[in-house]
Formats: sequence, structure tokens, C-alpha cells
Amino acid sequence: MMNDGHARTKSGLLWILIFGLFFGIYYMYFGQQEKVEEVKTASFVDAIHSGDVVSVVVKGQDVTGKRRDGTSIRAKQDPEGKLAMGLMEKYPKVDFDFQKESPFSGAMAATLLVPILLAGVIIWVFMRQISAGNNKALAFGKSRARLHGPADEKVTFEDVAGVEEAKEELMEIVDFLKDPKRFERLGGRIPKGVLLVGSPGTGKTLLARSVAGEAGVPFFSLSGSDFVEMFVGVGAARVRDLFGQGRSHRPSIIFIDEIDAVGRHRGSGLGGGHDEREQTLNQLLTEMDGFSTEGGVVLLAATNRPDVLDPALLRGGRFDRRVHVDLPDLNGREAILKVHARRIQLEDQSFLTKIARGTPGSSGADLENIINEAALLAARRNKEKVGLDDLEEARDKVCWGRERRSMMLEEEDKRITAYHEAGHAVVGRAVPLNEPIHKVTIIPRSMGMLGSTILLPEKDRHHTFREQILATICMLYGGRAAEEAAFGDITGGACNDIERATELARRMVCEWGMSRVLGPIAFGAKEETLFLGREVTRHQAYSEQTAMAIDEEVKEILADCYQKAKIIIAEKRAALDRIVAKLMEQEVLDGSELETLM
Repeated sequence: MMNDGHARTKSGLLWILIFGLFFGIYYMYFGQQEKVEEVKTASFVDAIHSGDVVSVVVKGQDVTGKRRDGTSIRAKQDPEGKLAMGLMEKYPKVDFDFQKESPFSGAMAATLLVPILLAGVIIWVFMRQISAGNNKALAFGKSRARLHGPADEKVTFEDVAGVEEAKEELMEIVDFLKDPKRFERLGGRIPKGVLLVGSPGTGKTLLARSVAGEAGVPFFSLSGSDFVEMFVGVGAARVRDLFGQGRSHRPSIIFIDEIDAVGRHRGSGLGGGHDEREQTLNQLLTEMDGFSTEGGVVLLAATNRPDVLDPALLRGGRFDRRVHVDLPDLNGREAILKVHARRIQLEDQSFLTKIARGTPGSSGADLENIINEAALLAARRNKEKVGLDDLEEARDKVCWGRERRSMMLEEEDKRITAYHEAGHAVVGRAVPLNEPIHKVTIIPRSMGMLGSTILLPEKDRHHTFREQILATICMLYGGRAAEEAAFGDITGGACNDIERATELARRMVCEWGMSRVLGPIAFGAKEETLFLGREVTRHQAYSEQTAMAIDEEVKEILADCYQKAKIIIAEKRAALDRIVAKLMEQEVLDGSELETLM
């Protein structure tokens, strides 16, 4: 860093010197020139006649007179020079100096010399920087990889939680970098490339850095988009330079994040084989073929779209191993929360267990955001430590958006929202297969929700029975059923509930084989559309009669669940009204309060 600062100081002083030289030359030729007043010929003659002019300089057609006060005037004469000759004969006391006109004046010299000199100095500076390797603007073929060395913040496996299986697979890479002879002794070789696959925010980049931290080796990291440039051939040059840097710092790790930006299936773009991205991919494939593992260099890459990668990139000998980094389960979420909670003051560590239960499907990045938001909330409230209320509010903010208490609802709108959310709670509570209800609120949130009913799963479910799915659909229809029972009419507030219920019912029939009429059959096949980036689409691979039967079955499932929800609301109307009255009073009900009112 000191060398960079010294170089920047020298460069700044050099530019100051260049501009100082430019303005110095300009001032020399133009700044010190005497100002001459242009006058008509008659006025010039009158000035000589009155004795105001003491000397005259004649140069070509310019006749310049020097006044007694030191100023000068200038007039134009005829091409033959009759004016100057006549004045010299008529006024002999005036000193006349006849000079030859030079075709190349000082002003003209300055006008030409200054730009030439300035351009020469700039070219010299650029060439000097290029030769010193300091010119980043013109080094298009250089890799933009960032080198993380021993002086940078060290990340180890202790900083990564919730992905124990992935850590175990990557531990082999660490062991190889520490002791390669242990593997080579039996004739085995470490995989040339390891592809980390997982949803966004699951910690793929952090895992790669932890491998480098555990092994204590240099770590080159860059994004797949850093290879692609508007200039042809730049991406391939950067690939060559990246692998060259890795070999020069062996043992080392090269990490390419979002490799799908450069490794997409060839032929999926309109540019065909001449596309710049495909040339970059071809160079990457070539480098990986000649990528020797004996030198202690390992290639890691990460993507959340493995389906779009070129098959040649995934074959044996290139990315030999694929490590799946899944969303954390309950224990994994709690472990991740504990890792991020190290840097905050927490009232009780047991709070993290409850937050972990209430965040199914959250990634590691989401959980880190929850901890950070909780710390900010506690600081805003001038608290010494982060409490459970801070954590729960932070979780709700991250998952469903920020509360919009400034949004003032009319009393009628507030009442409709209260009945809608209370309907979800009553039906959800009445159907025992649903998850326990954690909280019911009618406070609007920034994601467009006027209220919400939040569940708190007791454990992660990996298998869901048919009756459990039907119970979920019944709960989704609880809000619409409550509106109809209380007001005799319905609103559009259940649009998201109906959409989710319809999706569940259609998947029951088309994917999970849960239809009692159509049987255990999967309807619809997956098709990979090449020129749309190999996106997974669904096409109808069945007859029109079957399509009608599917629609009827889906409609029947939804109608049965809606009818069941209406029956529950009618039976629990007194409890529904009590919950609505309490919501109108305090806007939020937790699970224990809901149990009391039920």
C-alpha cells in the first residue's frame, strides 16, 4: 500500500509539472505581449500630426506607433507602403524603423510548439507507466482477480456453519494442499476442479475462502463476468493470465464466482461459435485440460444455475467434483445464527433456537441479515443487549418487510383485515395438521401486505402427507371464508392465498400423484429450450380430455377445502369475533394470546 501511495504521489507531481510547463510557455509568448490598440489610418495620422507618437515601426502592412505614455497604436497601410513613406517625409522628427516581415512569428511558434510539446510529454508518461506495469486502463488482457494473502482477514471452517457435509468434502482439498505427497503416494490425484452448487446466499464464496484460510495458501477470486469485455479476445487473454498467476503463486486456489456468466452452454446465443463469451469458455476448457495438479493449484467455482453450464465444463478431468451447498436445516440455521451472534451482545443464547425454528427456508445470508437488523434495532432503542423482541422484529422485517405504521387504514379496512387474518388463525388452529401459529398482526408491511399470520414450525419437514397439504389449503382459504361470513361479500385481499392454494392443488395432481381420480401419474414433461438459456419449461404432453380432467380435479380439491374452511368459521364464529376485537384493540396477537381467545 505504501508503494502504491508513493507511485500516486510521483504521478501527481509529474502531471503538475506538465501543466506548469504548458502554462509557462503560453504566458511567455502570449501573456507578456504588449496590448496594441487598432485604429483607423486617419486616426493614426492625426496622432503623429499632434506629436503624440514619438516612434513608428513598419512591418509589412502593419504600421505601429509608440505614444508618449508608453501605449501603442496600430493601423493598416496600402500594399505598396505609400502611407509609411509619406509620413516619414512629412514628419522627419519621428523615428521610423522599417523591419522585414517574418513568415514564422513567435506567436505562431508557440501555437504549434505548445500542443506538440504537451502531446510528447503525455505519450512519454503513458509509455513509462506501461513499461512499469502501472497502467490498468490499457492492460485489457490482465486478469482482474483479487489476491487474498496471509495479511488479509483469515476465514476458516469455524466461520462456516450449517453445511457440514460440504465442509467434509472440501477438507480433502485442504489436506492435499498441505500434504500433496500423501495422496500421490498411492497414485491418486486431487480433483482438478470443484464446483460449488447451491441457492443464492448459502455460503459458496465463504466456503471457498475458508478452504484457502485452512490451507494457508494464496486465494485468487473473481467473478465470471470479469472475463467478458467489449474487445474481442480479451476474455481468453484474461483466462490465460489468471491461470498463469495461479501457477506463479503455487500452492494456491483460483476461485471463479458465478461461473455461469462465462460457462453457459455453447450455441445458446445468437453469436454462435464466434461469440466472445464462447471464445472465453473455449480458452477456459483448454486451460483446465492442461491444468496440472502436481503444482498445488486448485480451481474452485460457484454457481446457482448448474443446469445452464456447458457439458464439456462438467465432464471428468475438468470439474471432477460437484459439492452441493443446500439451504440449512433447523440445526444448521441455529449454528449459523450463533456464528453471526458472536459479534453482538445477546441477552440469552436460547433466543437463537426460537428464531431458527421460525425461519425455515432461509439462507445463511438471510440469517446474517436478521442478526444485523436486530443489533441495529437494539441500538436505536438505546438497549445494552439484543433481546428476543429485537430478533423477532428483525426476522419479520427480513422475511415479510418493514412495518408501515405510518400507513393509516380506515376503520372499515382495518376491520376487514382483522377478520381476514383471524380467519386464517381460526382455521389453522382448528385443523390439527397445521403448524403452530406464532403471531397474528394487522400492521401493514412494505411488501404490500395489510396483515399476516405467521406460523412457527416445530421442525423441518422433509416429507409432507396429502392431508397436511389439504390442511394448508384450508388455512389459506380461511381468510376468504371469514370475510364472506362477516360481511356477506368478499374482497380481493385473498388473491395471494388463492394463488398459493391453486399451485399446491395443481402440484398434487400433476407432480405428486395425489389425485384419487387420475391416479399416481405425472402430467407434463420438462423441456430444455436451448435458445432461451436452457430454461426449464413445461409443455402439455397429454390430451385435451386429460387436461379437462386435471382442471376438474384441481377445482374439486379447492372447492372441498374452501367448503371445509367455511364450516370451521361458522362453528368458531364466537372465537373469530373475540380475536377480531382484540386485534382491533392492540393490532398484534402472539400464539399464547390466540390460544386463550380460542
